[in-house]
Amino acid sequence: MSDLTGKSAVVTGASRGIGAAAARELAKAGAAVVLAARNTQEIAEVAEEIRAAGGTARPIACDVTDFAAVEGAVATADSLTGSLDIFVNNAGVIDPIGHLADSDPSEWAKAAQINYIGTYHGIRAALPVMIAQGQGTIINISSGAAHAPLEGWAHYCSAKAADAMLTRCAHLEAGDKGITVMGLSPGTVATYMQQAISASGINPVSQLDWSAHIPPEWVGRAIVWMCTPDAADLKGEEVKLREPEIRARIGLG
Repeated sequence: MSDLTGKSAVVTGASRGIGAAAARELAKAGAAVVLAARNTQEIAEVAEEIRAAGGTARPIACDVTDFAAVEGAVATADSLTGSLDIFVNNAGVIDPIGHLADSDPSEWAKAAQINYIGTYHGIRAALPVMIAQGQGTIINISSGAAHAPLEGWAHYCSAKAADAMLTRCAHLEAGDKGITVMGLSPGTVATYMQQAISASGINPVSQLDWSAHIPPEWVGRAIVWMCTPDAADLKGEEVKLREPEIRARIGLG
């Protein structure tokens, strides 16, 4: 297990799925974790589970479309250890799934605010603090949808494509200041989001058998690994968890 003792981390969308798994794995590695999400009951339960296992966790209500709320999560992390070491931009939505011609402009705008503007807010809140302290890691959860169009996922594909470029831009501007910025494309993961995709019946991803999806714990372990020097050669890149070489480096089956 990688040692992140003494470090602090913020994970957005930490109430369930990849976010909750990331929070658990970061805490297992020794990091003090701030769980940020809109569902305060669910993050409180995950935080209590982490504390019961001997970890440090602080739940905080956070809507990533509200920049002040994201800044508040950063301030909370700083109060735990005196630094902000890790920021995981995980919050995201797949709904509404449907065709462009039938899309609801207001629902589209809400999704874009979460999936794209939310990632920008995380980067914007974390970078000044990390630059001032001379170190830090930002991980943006990406997707194969960033690079290939999928029927019914226009808002998600386009937002993830924008997020991928944000990763590259942030690396360009802050990579020489001691900051590590990376994307993580996990592939399909057995989470509540995948259940919504399966229920939609739209595009080939919805037809995949449940056994084809990796457990969210694998993604959490990948995030921990990306916060260590072992992944230093991938700064500014998008780590693809589907690649056997990457899985082997992390120690996944």
